[in-house]
Amino acid sequence: MNVARLVGTVCGIGYLRPAPGTWGSLAALPLAWAMHELGGFPLLALVTLIVFAAGIWATREMTAGQENHDPSEIVVDEVAGQLIAVWAISFPAWTHGIEITQLWPGWIAGFVLFRLFDISKPGPVGWADRRSDAIGVMLDDVIAGIFAAIGVTLLAGVAHGVLGL
Repeated sequence: MNVARLVGTVCGIGYLRPAPGTWGSLAALPLAWAMHELGGFPLLALVTLIVFAAGIWATREMTAGQENHDPSEIVVDEVAGQLIAVWAISFPAWTHGIEITQLWPGWIAGFVLFRLFDISKPGPVGWADRRSDAIGVMLDDVIAGIFAAIGVTLLAGVAHGVLGL
């Protein structure tokens, strides 16, 4: 297995069935926790950017000369998107000195919302997916991750009364 395939499939996780994208999203969660524990939100954000860039490269390499621009075994895009969804709990935990595992409802909401947006591809998520190139493969999950992070933030605001509802 070459380096691009290792990166694109996240060390072979993309070959797990059924639902390789869900497996890729699940794989991102312990990575997010470890990065947050090692360096807080700044390290998690940096690693997310590295995963995004590496994902574009790996996707280009894996799909060169193929009609299918987004084979199901490529799950590095799900990892990047799921990491962004976790930003919604990493940043407040880091800024307020809260143990990130105490925010467990945010982990669940972030995972569920990210998968929902990634699968249903509303609005800009679908637009990015239709680009039919490596950037589109990565970008649809980034946008889904942003939507999930916004959803987690809104749910936290409702749950904690921050929004005044």
